[in-house]
Amino acid sequence: MTTPADQLRQAADAVARLGCNSADYEALSDAAALAGQRDIATARQLLETCAAWMAGTIARRSRPELGHSGLAARQGFLSPEAMIQKVTGSSKNEAFKLVAVGTMLARTEAADRQAEQETLTPGDTTVDTDPGSPGPEGLLRPPASPTGPTGSPAATGSPAATDTPTSWQAPIARAVAAGTLSVDAAESIRQGLGDIDTAVTADRLAAALTVLLAESAGLNADQCFRRARRLRDDLDTAGIAAREKQAHDDRYLRVYRLRDGKIRLHGLFAPEDGEFVLSTYDALTSPRRGGVRFVDKKRAAWAKRIQNDPRSTEQIAADSFLQLLKLGSEVDPGRMLGGRRPAVRVIVTQTDLARQGIRPAATPATATPESPAAPTAPESPVASTAPVAATAPTDQLTPPDPPPDPP
Repeated sequence: MTTPADQLRQAADAVARLGCNSADYEALSDAAALAGQRDIATARQLLETCAAWMAGTIARRSRPELGHSGLAARQGFLSPEAMIQKVTGSSKNEAFKLVAVGTMLARTEAADRQAEQETLTPGDTTVDTDPGSPGPEGLLRPPASPTGPTGSPAATGSPAATDTPTSWQAPIARAVAAGTLSVDAAESIRQGLGDIDTAVTADRLAAALTVLLAESAGLNADQCFRRARRLRDDLDTAGIAAREKQAHDDRYLRVYRLRDGKIRLHGLFAPEDGEFVLSTYDALTSPRRGGVRFVDKKRAAWAKRIQNDPRSTEQIAADSFLQLLKLGSEVDPGRMLGGRRPAVRVIVTQTDLARQGIRPAATPATATPESPAAPTAPESPVASTAPVAATAPTDQLTPPDPPPDPP
């Protein structure tokens, strides 16, 4: 029977045969490219399973009761997730996912191994714990935990020694070990179905999981999460309102000024508000991303302009978002902005103008009793005194050759 190591070698060999640079991949036929994508996905899934096993091992060797003698603490990290993130260069979410799935795999493996031992006859005391051999039902087996004299997991390093296996989640772990479910999909299902509570029992979650695993073969990780969340809502209709309120309460939008003066946005929206943001983004950029074809001549011309726009799709989205803010602020500034219109004041010295070869505009005459000065526009509120790029409008500059409008 093929061992996990054999499967990994075969997958790695298939990927290596694709080539080692962009030219090799460009030379592939369409059929070979699709087959190569599947080979890469297989290799990644096997490696992700190994990464989850390793993350679970690191988490057990770094559990809180070990204190400063834990593996992560000895390496100077506050948690196994922080250590994994540092070593792998991955994101925090990726590290937490690997630890969560790895711990689930270890708990299920320990529970299955203990169940095997309990079903042995008194004369049969041998249990196959070869790390490279298939486990029960053909599952791929990670390195076995040390066992004590009676065959039960030892007190040190054993997942069953300190953790109670979550029995309803066991099919998720078995599917990952069998290679029929990716680590990403497994974590999506685990998070989507949630935990046991007074309204949702383990039996009800297990029944929902059976339905979901049967459908998971045709779903990606995001679809698995949405399907799992809908199943959870079906199991706990009374909790829908509480979850919706929590999602709404979690919303935020943070604005950061970077050292070079650039502004970064970071936000989180509830599902219904987020869908509005996504639909707006889709409407602005769909011609660049294979959107619908317009029959109306005006809309078709707009789509053609977007397709031929020299800006990137991300730049179009950024410029459109800024334009929406400007338009919104002009509709009724007194309602949301307290009567203040957002504005930027550009401070330019004569030296700056001379250096850029720009002729300064004519200076208004000084007011005298005989000739009062011409009225000037009221000064706009100052939003920033930092130098602003040439995209900020100003009436104080008269460039000799203004750039043409974008198509």
